[in-house]
Amino acid sequence: MNTLKSWPEAAPRLIAVAAGRAPADTVIRQGKWVNVQSREVLDGYDIAIAEGRFAAIAPDLSGAIGPDTQVIEANGRFMLPGLIDGHMHIESGMLTPAEFAAAVIPHGTTTMFTDPHEIANVLGLAGVRMMHDEALMQPVSIFTQMPSCAPSAPGLETTGFEISAEDVAEAMTWPGIIGLGEMMNFPGVIAGDPKMLAEIAATQDARKTVGGHYASPDKGAPFRAYLAGGPADDHEGTREDDAIARVRNGMRSMMRLGSAWYDVKTQITAVTEKGLDPRNFILCTDDCHSGTLVEDGHMNRVYRHAVACGCPPLVALQMCTVNTATHFGLERELGSIAPGRRADVILSSDLVTLPVETVIARGRIVAEGGRLLAECPHYAWPESARQTVHLGKHLTAADFAIAAPEGANTVTAKVIGVVENQAPTKALTAELAVADGLAQPDAAKDIAQIALVERHRGTGGVVNGFVSGFGYTGRMAIGSTVAHDSHHMIVVGTDRDSMAAAANRLGEMGGGITVWKDGAEIAAVPLPIAGLMSDDPAAEVAARASRMVAAMAECGCTLNNAYMQHSLLALVVIPEIRISDLGLVDVTRFELTDLFE
Repeated sequence: MNTLKSWPEAAPRLIAVAAGRAPADTVIRQGKWVNVQSREVLDGYDIAIAEGRFAAIAPDLSGAIGPDTQVIEANGRFMLPGLIDGHMHIESGMLTPAEFAAAVIPHGTTTMFTDPHEIANVLGLAGVRMMHDEALMQPVSIFTQMPSCAPSAPGLETTGFEISAEDVAEAMTWPGIIGLGEMMNFPGVIAGDPKMLAEIAATQDARKTVGGHYASPDKGAPFRAYLAGGPADDHEGTREDDAIARVRNGMRSMMRLGSAWYDVKTQITAVTEKGLDPRNFILCTDDCHSGTLVEDGHMNRVYRHAVACGCPPLVALQMCTVNTATHFGLERELGSIAPGRRADVILSSDLVTLPVETVIARGRIVAEGGRLLAECPHYAWPESARQTVHLGKHLTAADFAIAAPEGANTVTAKVIGVVENQAPTKALTAELAVADGLAQPDAAKDIAQIALVERHRGTGGVVNGFVSGFGYTGRMAIGSTVAHDSHHMIVVGTDRDSMAAAANRLGEMGGGITVWKDGAEIAAVPLPIAGLMSDDPAAEVAARASRMVAAMAECGCTLNNAYMQHSLLALVVIPEIRISDLGLVDVTRFELTDLFE
């Protein structure tokens, strides 16, 4: 475990270094101090570090340099706090915490607040503990939020395990738990569900932060009721008025830029144009797959995007450093270059484009020039975490047949409509042909089949429906055991034989993603841990993921980050319509609905 002395343990040494009585472990000399506390840049400063924490920041700390002190020359570069991701799911990167850390450290991310509710749905509290324990082994700070909703919508889906209020109370005693993960069951909170309120109460009793998730445009009584229930932040806003409503009511507005979520540009105008207090706004990623991390970046990407959207650099920097630390009650621990805080520093030659040249975490250089220099230790994942795909039988094309009402020549079917770059879907309808008693997909109308295959208990259950927006053509199928949030198996295709082949292949593989075209597999991403993650290096997983994205395009898909959209088609807490192991779900009414009108 990568340990860091607490402030009481480190204080005598910090004071001695600051007072000039003892040498520092490290001194960074003569850079521009980017002060997120006062929102100013101060030129010509030194930083003294001891015990992994900042001891002093002053124009001349040469007196803190001893014979064994490491001296880092800033050479006039900007010295800014390490970046913080305020809300994210490590599993979305298809990587374990160790490999996720290895991928993002060179981009300047030194702190993450993670909600492992993906693995909670598959392995329950034991899976959360595995994620928590590997997170604490890393050379950067990874805090864990205890998942709140497994299942996310009780009665509308079946998970591998369920999280209870007792589980939440137990997790609040673990060293790396910082609060409660996003409370996705907002209808439950609004209705005063005792289980949801017990989870929130256990978190509040532990004096920790309750994460929010209000995926509804309704700002009336339901929104007011949810606010009264206690969630302290929300990342589901997509419009300026969403951000304003949250901040006015005492929430922190988390604005996300993930692989498929582009919600910063439409909300940051609340600050840049409406002039709201920026200290109540936080930048985050929510979901980033490995390809984005390797090719485009992490929180540095979000920061640059916010600046490109008109946010002043120092304000954008506050939104991914001190604002986040303050929100989680850690302002005295991290998020700024100030005495006593964890010594997380980025050296950069430009504050707008933010080239990440040197990354220091807890006083140690962990990356330089885009190259990782620190070790990111791996947890010993047990076999129970690697054997999680249970189909119960060999699937055939017949399992993906959609029987039409007897005697019908056509049917009017409800169709899940994908919305590019956004989490919500559209509830569509389409007139579809019937052949041999079966409702048919229609490539000309961009309508493919979708199936939810049960994979936790081996029931052999398959729920079928229709989806539009991917643009698939020819004989194809894509299957994935990443299927937020219950993580059964989602298969989308134009051909039932291909869909069966994809599902069976995932069973053999032990989980992951597979793309089939013209009867053959053309791309695969094995994800053996819980069917969600790989412990292979990020670059290798990213290469497989890139090939998978290209394979989707070869099947006719033109959507940006279409795989992320695919993986969310079973997320039964975000409107308007989804699919689960129990059937088609109307998420505007939170009830099961028939496929045919």
